[in-house]
Amino acid sequence: MKNTCRMEKQKLTYAQAQQRLEQIVKDIEENPGDIDRLSSLLKEAKELIAFCKKKLYRVEEDVRKVMDENTEA
Repeated sequence: MKNTCRMEKQKLTYAQAQQRLEQIVKDIEENPGDIDRLSSLLKEAKELIAFCKKKLYRVEEDVRKVMDENTEA
């Protein structure tokens, strides 16, 4: 799942994105001196974090809608 492109992220689950972020952190901790790789990993992590935030926001909105429907009923 290296260098996840936008198309792949559309198929990506939250759990997969979280797992990849954990792998990135581990890689950075184990190989802190590789500056070129660090840059690439940080860019990927930034995209994955944005993806996760968007997923969480959507779920939050869905929960609010369900809660609002239950309140009205």
